Amino acid sequence: MAGNFGKILGGGIGWAFGGPIGALLGLVVGTFVDSASENSTRLLGGESVGEGARQASQDNFFLSLLVLSAAVMKADGKQLRSELNFIKTFFASNFGEEKTKDALPTLKKLLDSEISLRPVCLQIVQYVNHSGRLQLMHYLYGIAAADGQVDKAEEAVLNQIGGYFNVSLADMAAIKAMFVKSTNWAFDVLEIDELATDDEVKKAYRRMATRFHPDKVSTLGDDAVLAAQQKFQKVQEAYEVIKKQRGIK
Repeated sequence: MAGNFGKILGGGIGWAFGGPIGALLGLVVGTFVDSASENSTRLLGGESVGEGARQASQDNFFLSLLVLSAAVMKADGKQLRSELNFIKTFFASNFGEEKTKDALPTLKKLLDSEISLRPVCLQIVQYVNHSGRLQLMHYLYGIAAADGQVDKAEEAVLNQIGGYFNVSLADMAAIKAMFVKSTNWAFDVLEIDELATDDEVKKAYRRMATRFHPDKVSTLGDDAVLAAQQKFQKVQEAYEVIKKQRGIK
């Protein structure tokens, strides 16, 4: 009965429990609305507030990925299989096969829906810390680059999301460099100039390693931690490239 109730009321329940994200998802599929309702019920029932809040945080991150995945995927007017495979692989490895299978029909409906990025992104800013938003941008760039290039229309949407997320231009350039490699990509990743001294290179690495350390997003659950680990590895890779080029010990 609860499932039918969610599907009938759709967007209204979504606004009540999940803000713009919940409303958007409620309009395309009521199942996620019921999930949001159940999370709220657990907070009022026998489950501890700490555990309930943690689960709600993880669910918000999951739903955020779903909405923003659709926005990036449809940015250039093409819905490529390589992009869908990237999303499916990421979701399966981080959320499990069953949850991924359940999410795909919703993703398909989101691709056919109008997505207003500003209210969705502003809601995410309220619940996801800066490190978490950086991980989101890294994941979204991965979708755009899944076909081997980042289209100008895709980059425009990514920059729009980054702006709403309060991600600096330097951080956006560093994330882009992890997917679109230029001759100086390693320096871009560490957010330094090629003329930087060896000492400045070391300091930049420590700064970036701290900023993107997986512990920064531990409250968002294992899925966010795994995504952070991938980015952390890119920072380490960039540092190793520069060290090898310069013979830094």
